[in-house]
Amino acid sequence: MHSLPVQLNDKTIIPKFIFGAAALVLAIDPVLWLVQTWRDPSYDSSGFIVFCVCAGIFLWSITSDRLSHKVNLGLPLFLLTVSSLTRLVGQVFAINVIGATTLVLDVYAIGHLAAVGFRKRPISPGWLAVCFAFSLPLERIIQRTIGYGLQSISADGACLVLGNIFDNVRCNGIRILIDHQDVLVDLPCSGARALLLLLLFYSACMSVCRPGFAKGIVGFGITLLSGILVNVLRIIFLATGIAYPNYFMGIDVMQTPWHDLSGLVFLAIGCLPVIYWALLVYNPNPFQGNSNDKKERQIEKPLLRINPLYQAVGFLMLASVIINLPRQPIDVAKPNIKVNLPSWIHGNIATPVSLFPKEKAYFIKYGGAAAKAIYGEHGLLIVKTSAPLRHLHSPEECLRGLGFDVQYKGVSHKILPTAIYKATASDGASYRVAVSFVSSHGHVVSNVSEAVWNWMQQPEGTWYALQRISPWNLEDIESNQWDHAVKAAMDIRTNQPLI
Repeated sequence: MHSLPVQLNDKTIIPKFIFGAAALVLAIDPVLWLVQTWRDPSYDSSGFIVFCVCAGIFLWSITSDRLSHKVNLGLPLFLLTVSSLTRLVGQVFAINVIGATTLVLDVYAIGHLAAVGFRKRPISPGWLAVCFAFSLPLERIIQRTIGYGLQSISADGACLVLGNIFDNVRCNGIRILIDHQDVLVDLPCSGARALLLLLLFYSACMSVCRPGFAKGIVGFGITLLSGILVNVLRIIFLATGIAYPNYFMGIDVMQTPWHDLSGLVFLAIGCLPVIYWALLVYNPNPFQGNSNDKKERQIEKPLLRINPLYQAVGFLMLASVIINLPRQPIDVAKPNIKVNLPSWIHGNIATPVSLFPKEKAYFIKYGGAAAKAIYGEHGLLIVKTSAPLRHLHSPEECLRGLGFDVQYKGVSHKILPTAIYKATASDGASYRVAVSFVSSHGHVVSNVSEAVWNWMQQPEGTWYALQRISPWNLEDIESNQWDHAVKAAMDIRTNQPLI
């Protein structure tokens, strides 16, 4: 009666190691890329903290007694197959985040092999994998793809409430005017970060609570709704504070620490429905190892029924082929795009500045074009592309990577829709960095999310980022004159009304 498991282990031990090697070959590049996103300041990622949370939950479970030694070895094999296909897509299309999703499947497989669901302190390997997924730079992806949609939802909800509270409220897209005070639901207020934090909290709770599929979906909907509603409430709070600071004893709700504190308070409020739902679905009863011996005997089966060693070697060879496939990005911009900087602006002759070798290589590989020039004490950078999802980004991503301390200062609509940042170098010098995104169809917007949103509706056009750099200590009138001069020199005409 005891010889069969021994024979089974003897036959599968070598294939298991080979399958493990294949999984490692597929995972090593995504692991290196993911760790780099944690370390790179341009990503501004908290992924390592998420990883530590997942590792803590995992250790909390596996340090408890194991109540069953039966493991379905077919599931990890299936996950390895899906991981191979996912890695293949990420490799060929040169999209790192797709390749990195193989790590999510690996976490699921590891949790399953460690039998975390069959312990005295059981957790769900599936929800643990979902929790780990938040260690990827998801906020950056969401901001760039559906950030504008989240902005619009938040703005519409805030307008509906504010219009019933105050008189003289005007709304146009993501802009809100309360008593002639301009309140913009800009990208940081899209709610993407708060929503992701709530979903991370929900995933961590569900890892321990282990609900069924239906209850998990219902809980996900509750969390999503909570995140959106809380962001609407936060915008109402901020808009009221901007328009009527006397209601808050003169406190500037947009300045630190009040802005951050308000975010934490509303995030805590958003967690309350999640905690309530977790308490409802929590299953405190661990798996009873002796209650279903027949089912366990059915679960215990060979890793592969026919030639496990040959198929393991085949998987290893397939993994080696996948990681060496040529990368062919699908979101490459047109190769013939050129940037022509004005020869002079505001009475100053252009002094061209060469791109860094890394920048040149990037545009050669992915298309598009960029150019830099200095005009007196001002600088101008233009990045032009037909694939804004690949090329366009906020200046803080590059500036942080170059060692600058970057502070977002809001949006101005005086000349053009413009996001303004304060960049401070290591030597203490500070600069005003103003960026607008302009399309060949006449759209002028202040953030990448809205640019991508418009581009997806009219993908045949081109976009360019117009980044103006000036000393921070210049008077507002001088900065505005520079922006006016750049707008005239670039012949920018917007078809969007400024309310």
